[in-house]
Amino acid sequence: MAFLAMGLVLLYFAFRGIDFSEMKGIFQNTKYGWVILSFIFSIFAFVSRARRWILIIQPLKYNPSLWNTLNAVLFGYLANYAFPRIGEVTRCVTLGRKEKIPVDSLIGTVIVERALDMLMLILIMVFLLIARFEKFGGFFKEYLFNPMGDKIANGMSSIWILILIIGILGILFMALIIIYRKRLYRFKLFKKFSDIVKGIINGLKTVMKLERKWEFLFHTLFIWLNYALMTYVVVFALPGVTDSLTFVDAIFLLVIGSLGMVVPVQAGIGAFHWIVSRGLHFVFGLELTEGLVFATLQHESQTLLVLVLGSIAMFFIFYKGKKSKTYNKTSDSESA
Repeated sequence: MAFLAMGLVLLYFAFRGIDFSEMKGIFQNTKYGWVILSFIFSIFAFVSRARRWILIIQPLKYNPSLWNTLNAVLFGYLANYAFPRIGEVTRCVTLGRKEKIPVDSLIGTVIVERALDMLMLILIMVFLLIARFEKFGGFFKEYLFNPMGDKIANGMSSIWILILIIGILGILFMALIIIYRKRLYRFKLFKKFSDIVKGIINGLKTVMKLERKWEFLFHTLFIWLNYALMTYVVVFALPGVTDSLTFVDAIFLLVIGSLGMVVPVQAGIGAFHWIVSRGLHFVFGLELTEGLVFATLQHESQTLLVLVLGSIAMFFIFYKGKKSKTYNKTSDSESA
């Protein structure tokens, strides 16, 4: 509830002082065919992400079906609207039950995925700063680097003290575990915790054992290409507002939008709207109302797609599975 409240507060600040009648007029002139095209690129990214996850899972000696993996991914996206980042666990539990794969190992593979996505986001940001620093550098400096620098400078001493205390406690804790591990294994709770940690570590190791490395690299690049195209085509949906933006400009919007999605609120609500509208205003000189129309169109269209596809995935995961189990029990009783 607190995360949703935070998102609503951010949404309020994003839309504060906006002329809603002007927004309505812009939406009335929107070409929604471009939004539908963005759905296609999103679906390509979903399928590619599911296939890439399979490639990471395969070194664990499991080979889940693309259908079950895709449903788990989509259901995970849907779960994020209930609670931030819960979707990462949800999709692991879902696929684990469907394919009989240890959930703790799947969590390790998802950590690998997310770390790779963060690396890709950083690389794209560096590319933008190198290629168009004069255009985008000011925004990143004003809205990202300066605020981060101020927070680090203001809290540096207390942060280092906290890190030192946590580090010392962590070393002592690990030393005690190593010394008394045989005794601790007598407790079921410790053994379960130890098994979970081992499973996560095994999941993390999968990236070093990939057999199809080139396919893995292809899907990693293909996912982000579709994210960029998904963003780019929407600029043409607003004639006279954003249709003059280039593909590189769309990549900039993708980066700052992704940063908004990192904020711990349901599906980036509020944070996405705020940072994208400010980016369009700061870099391209658009009015905040126009920027918020684009941000709303981009965010809410993707929300609608996830709600629809995620609900369909949930149907196949739960209802179809329940129906199949009922059928099997009926068949067994009849044969008996």
